[in-house]
Amino acid sequence: MQLHISPSLRHVTVVTGKGLREFIKVKVGSRKFSYQMMFYSLLFFTFLLRFVFVLSTVDSIDGEPSPCSSLACLGKRLKPKLLGRRVDSGNVPEAMYQVLQQPLSEQELKGRTDIPQTLQDFMSEVKRSKSDAREFAQKLKEMVTLMEQRTRTAKIQEYLYRHVASSSIPKQLHCLALKLASEHSINAAARLQLPEAELVPTLVDNNYFHFVLASDNILAASVVAKSLVQNALRPHKVVLHIITDRKTYFPMQAWFSLHPLSPAIIEVKALHHFDWLSKGKVPVLEAMEKDQRVRSQFRGGSSVIVANNNENPVVVAAKLQALSPKYNSLMNHIRIHLPELFPSLNKVVFLDDDIVIQTDLSPLWDIDMNGKVNGAVETCRGEDKFVMSKKFKSYLNFSNPTIARNFDPEECAWAYGMNVFDLAAWRKTNISSTYYHWLDENLKSDLSLWQLGTLPPGLIAFHGHVQTIDPFWHMLGLGYQETTSFADAESAAVVHYNGRAKPWLDIAFPHLRPLWAKYLDSSDRFIKSCHIRAS
Repeated sequence: MQLHISPSLRHVTVVTGKGLREFIKVKVGSRKFSYQMMFYSLLFFTFLLRFVFVLSTVDSIDGEPSPCSSLACLGKRLKPKLLGRRVDSGNVPEAMYQVLQQPLSEQELKGRTDIPQTLQDFMSEVKRSKSDAREFAQKLKEMVTLMEQRTRTAKIQEYLYRHVASSSIPKQLHCLALKLASEHSINAAARLQLPEAELVPTLVDNNYFHFVLASDNILAASVVAKSLVQNALRPHKVVLHIITDRKTYFPMQAWFSLHPLSPAIIEVKALHHFDWLSKGKVPVLEAMEKDQRVRSQFRGGSSVIVANNNENPVVVAAKLQALSPKYNSLMNHIRIHLPELFPSLNKVVFLDDDIVIQTDLSPLWDIDMNGKVNGAVETCRGEDKFVMSKKFKSYLNFSNPTIARNFDPEECAWAYGMNVFDLAAWRKTNISSTYYHWLDENLKSDLSLWQLGTLPPGLIAFHGHVQTIDPFWHMLGLGYQETTSFADAESAAVVHYNGRAKPWLDIAFPHLRPLWAKYLDSSDRFIKSCHIRAS
């Protein structure tokens, strides 16, 4: 390309590389227009055209044909190059999305041996075959889908094994109960009256700190009792009421007869010792019988649950948990009858048997309940979003219109395990009757209102009667949140091993078990003979 400018700057001749000559006559319309400005402008556009020409021929030099025949097309091709980017015209992401969005069934992968097993295998296969975008996406989808299926199967198997482990009675606990029952029959010291006759009046004295523990697990009850008394600043003011069932009563009595926690006062009582429970129809017993029939009819066994290939592993875990014997245990329902069990007491602290107490709990009696019945820790706020993210929607089925009409799904839930109950205020309410009304409604609906546990009907029955207490008093999740640090757990007043990984089981989290095991006496003859390990 050649450029000829006349001396007067009025005529410009452009000669292209193909020999074509173009004549440009410049007409000056005003003296304000600078000839010198015109000259520099033409010079700039000349160099710009040369630059555009070079860029537009790059594809041809690389051996790629240039389909552009217009300035607009040329602009589209040059724009990314001028911006320092090169866009592939094949639109690779869209092609990959199309492949990845196509469903891939489990049957299509069954028996396949050509699917990469690791990322390294996948990258080697891609490099070797020089796959295009679609082949790349297809191989990636097959590998990820296969890994997903295997992960799901492994997760469900883990949940099943944990369910079996947590639902079974470990042989060490069975051994302990048998040895204590034998001791009760042959040793008068194992059959002491608990408490002694002169201390019986303290059982109804509201000047003492009354704690209630319902359990058929002797080892667990021993740890709760020992941790409570050892950390009390005024142990002589502590009264612990232990409620158990008929089969565990003698071994439980033997343990606490042979392992006194003086000066604290321990009472051991079986359910059949309570007159009201043995007279006429008792709602809790009727509810348990109905619940057991409905669960066996509509849930099937654990093998039926894990055989469902379409359900999320978390849902499978929830259904397995619903089969746990503890959810159909009288010990788990008895707390709703505390006003009848202890008619002379005004306030008690109810304890689960999978907790450990790490500080003095007497300040709980100083909490202003503001006329409420249940002092509990809320479970929808906290740093641990896995444990402390529970709302009503986490427990109740809001797709059911009966639940949706009566409750707010975003309302904060609270926890059982360590609760302050104002029994005097409770007796003025209809909490117990509300509890059984909703239990009956759930059974009539084939368990469609909620699926497991005593907490959902508790959330309903105590609705409007809960006084929130400081989270320091009750730390949850040590039975299912493995990431809980030992330091955080050690700083809580009460730690709760709710979940399957109970501290007396082999599936307990090793770094959290010492908080519980420190209250076991490894030198005790019953503990040693049953091979119960403290670590």
